[in-house]
Amino acid sequence: MFHVKQREVLPAAPVSRETECRLRAYLELLLAWNARINLIAPATEAVAWDRHVLDSWQLLPLLPPRGALVDLGSGGGLPGLVLAIGRMEETHLVESDRRKAAFLREATRLLGLAHVRVHAERLEAARLPRAVAVTARALAPLQALLREAHRILAPGGVAVFPKGRTAEDELTAAAPGWFMRVERFASRTDADATIFRFSEIRPAGA
Repeated sequence: MFHVKQREVLPAAPVSRETECRLRAYLELLLAWNARINLIAPATEAVAWDRHVLDSWQLLPLLPPRGALVDLGSGGGLPGLVLAIGRMEETHLVESDRRKAAFLREATRLLGLAHVRVHAERLEAARLPRAVAVTARALAPLQALLREAHRILAPGGVAVFPKGRTAEDELTAAAPGWFMRVERFASRTDADATIFRFSEIRPAGA
């Protein structure tokens, strides 16, 4: 059971010169490490600024401006580390792969992101705060993501999940188990993608 708001135009997030320099530095690190460990698909390296950085950056206006953010399955920092560059608030990156977590720690150090904490462990083992926002990109079906978001989010918090061509199918499959408010936004970087923002998430019948 869910209430859906009409599809909206995703607002643009401004980028200052200083922030763009930090994003470019992050991308250089991402590409350098990608030669050793699989952070992004090699075929996307040539278009990584649009395909990965800007694709993550566009989520920024959908997040509350204050409070802790938890990014699930952060991988190479997409979208969590990108969002942490634009949102200087407490950020938790959860990544169970030790090599990817090592990259996240090194990137966090070199970029001077003291507000970011990396959790190199499985999600169920991570000690996380109640968050105002939960994000995840290309991690799991919505049904699993909603379960984790419900567990982590503070009252009034939101979950922001970009999805590809299967977005509507995933929403249909997940809907019977949950009550939630859903907002849909068209991606600025992928015509086939949809960005969902969920709020008031609770199990159906609760």
